[in-house]
Amino acid sequence: MFSFLKSGVNKIKKALAKTRLIFSDKLKALFGKPLSEDTLEELERILFEADLGSECAVLFTDKIKRFAKGSPNAKAEDLLGQMKLYAKELLSTSSPNIPSFSCKPYVILVVGVNGSGKTTTCAKLAKHFLSQGKTVLLAAGDTFRAAAIDQLEVWAKRLKIDLVKGLPGGDPSSVIFDAISSATAKGIDIVIADTAGRLQAKTDLMQELAKVRRSCDKALSSAPHETLLVLDATTGQNALDQAKVFHSFTPLTGLILTKLDGSAKGGIVLAISHLMKLPIPFIGVGEGEDDLMPFDAESYLDALFSS
Repeated sequence: MFSFLKSGVNKIKKALAKTRLIFSDKLKALFGKPLSEDTLEELERILFEADLGSECAVLFTDKIKRFAKGSPNAKAEDLLGQMKLYAKELLSTSSPNIPSFSCKPYVILVVGVNGSGKTTTCAKLAKHFLSQGKTVLLAAGDTFRAAAIDQLEVWAKRLKIDLVKGLPGGDPSSVIFDAISSATAKGIDIVIADTAGRLQAKTDLMQELAKVRRSCDKALSSAPHETLLVLDATTGQNALDQAKVFHSFTPLTGLILTKLDGSAKGGIVLAISHLMKLPIPFIGVGEGEDDLMPFDAESYLDALFSS
C-alpha cells in the first residue's frame, strides 16, 4: 500500500517538473530577496507564467503582501509556507466526491473538446474501476469520429469488457441509450460514455449534448450520475474557458485534467479549482494506462513546492 502511494507521489512530482521550474524554484529565489513592490510585481508575473491566471495571481500576491506586513522578519521558507497554505485553501473544493454507486448502472458521461484526451480517458477510467472490482461497459458515443469508435473498441478488447457502438455518423444519443439499457439488463455496475469532442463555441453541438443527457435519463431515471469534463492542461487558460462554457450548457460534476506531464502550466489546477469550485476526481500524468490517477491535493502541493 505504502509503495503504491509513494509511486503515485513520484509520478505527480515528475509530471509537475516543468511547472516547478517556473513556480516553486523561482519563488524560492525570489523570496530570498527583500520583499518590495518590485518583488511583489515579480511574484505576480511568476504566478501568471505558471498559468494561475490574473485573478489567482493577484490573490496570492495580496496574501503574501499582507502576511509580510504582519511578519516583517519572515524568512523565505515562511513565505513559501504561506503560499502552500493558501494553495491548499483554494484546493479545498477540488477533493473528489466518492461515488456512491447506489444506482446500477452508474452512468458517467465524459465530455470535452477534441484533442483533450477524452476517449483515452474513458478507457483509463474503465481500468481504474475494474481494479476496484467493478464491472464496466463502454459506450462509443463519439460517432462523429470513426477513429474514436475504433480506439475505444481496441481498449474494450484489451480490458475484456463490453462495448456498445454504432455506425460512424450515427446518432450518439441512441448509442448511449442502448449502452445503458444493455448494462441494466446485464447487471453491469458502471457505464462510461464517450461523447463527441464538441467545440465550446458551437451552440448546436452543445444542444446535441443536452439531447444525449435526455437520452440517458430516458434509459435510466436520474442518469447521468456524473458528467466529467476532460481538459488538456497544456492549453492553460483556454481550458478554464472551456470549463466555463461546458458548465453553462450542462451541469458538470467534476473535471479531469490530462497531460500535466507535458506542460509548464500545472498551476491551472489552482486557477480552475478557485474559479469553478468543482471537484477534480482524476489527473493525467502520463501516456500509460495507469497514469490516470485520483487527484490528491496534498500530493499535488507537495510535488509543486518540493525541491
